[in-house]
Amino acid sequence: MKITIDQVVAWLIVGALAGSLAGILVTGKKEGFGRLLNLGVGLAGALIGGLLFKLLRINLGLLGDITISLEEVIEGFLGALVLLGVIWVVKKRMAARKLKAQPAAK
Repeated sequence: MKITIDQVVAWLIVGALAGSLAGILVTGKKEGFGRLLNLGVGLAGALIGGLLFKLLRINLGLLGDITISLEEVIEGFLGALVLLGVIWVVKKRMAARKLKAQPAAK
């Protein structure tokens, strides 16, 4: 599989869009998590969303002549939300373990 510079640029754009949308939704702030973290969350989300959509054989039927399709942005956005949900659950469980490990105050 040959990866071109056009594909990398498309991934960065999709990642930035998806991460920004997820960051705005989760934080309620216009800037989300910040530019770099939005991009990272979006890229990871695009990977997760793309894999989930292919594994579950979901096709939104949104095909276009452009390199970046709406379907890819939706996949990335939903994947970013899954990633943020997993991070949230892990943080909650780690916080609960810390509370159990602390001795009770007298």
